[in-house]
Amino acid sequence: MKIKSTLLSILLACGALSIQPSYAANQTVRVGIMSGEDEDVWRTVAANAAKHGITVKVTTFADYTQPNEALAQHDLDANSFQHQPYLDAQIQARHYAIVPVGFTYVQPIGLYSRKWKSVDALPQNAAIGVPNDPSNEGRALLLLQANGVIKLRDGVGLLPTARDIASNPKHVQIKELDAGIVGRAIGDLDAAVVNTDWAIKAGIQIPQERIAQEKVPSNPYRNFIAVNAKDAKAPWVKTIVESYQQANVASSILAVYHGATIPAWDGAPQR
Repeated sequence: MKIKSTLLSILLACGALSIQPSYAANQTVRVGIMSGEDEDVWRTVAANAAKHGITVKVTTFADYTQPNEALAQHDLDANSFQHQPYLDAQIQARHYAIVPVGFTYVQPIGLYSRKWKSVDALPQNAAIGVPNDPSNEGRALLLLQANGVIKLRDGVGLLPTARDIASNPKHVQIKELDAGIVGRAIGDLDAAVVNTDWAIKAGIQIPQERIAQEKVPSNPYRNFIAVNAKDAKAPWVKTIVESYQQANVASSILAVYHGATIPAWDGAPQR
């Protein structure tokens, strides 16, 4: 009995029998997000993660170009702001080794107007603002095509540009603007395709000023948490994803975005 007790003491001292959590105790994970409503959402995520020994340190950004660069430079451990077409375009342009690890929400992009009550009411030569980054411009043009405003050439995929417009019966003028500017310029345009988060920041009334919206089922633009590829299987990643994909986070998303943003992980509550 004494020998067993001594052996147990030695093993415990060496850590051989210690129970290790799937993440480092009191680990801090640095996450980059867009400033605004997501800060409220991530407060809930952080509270969930804290129960599992992880401190979430949030860094906010004002435009889409910075969070992936910060992640690639290891100034962040993860970010949460983008969908796959955007990441694909960033990887093609900048050769990032960044991968998605868990879905968060989808923000159906909308066409908004303060001058016209419907897509059919848009006049000849209407000026329509669209975001100028590759993935969101493509998304905007696909929305215009889905609503009969333009027709794109065949085979353009998810990243068409204005040069891919094959038919433009109303001769609409496509105005390419920064994603953060296009919503604020709505008063000077006939209509604007605006990402939901920027529409809220610009004071656009959702859904009152929305005259078209992309469909949600099978939407390729679900946002996700992303990490550097080398960290994809790190134990803390699973904990962060599970801390996000909870009912209280879904409730927070629906509340802070006033129902205009929808939880997008499998089995997420929709209301």
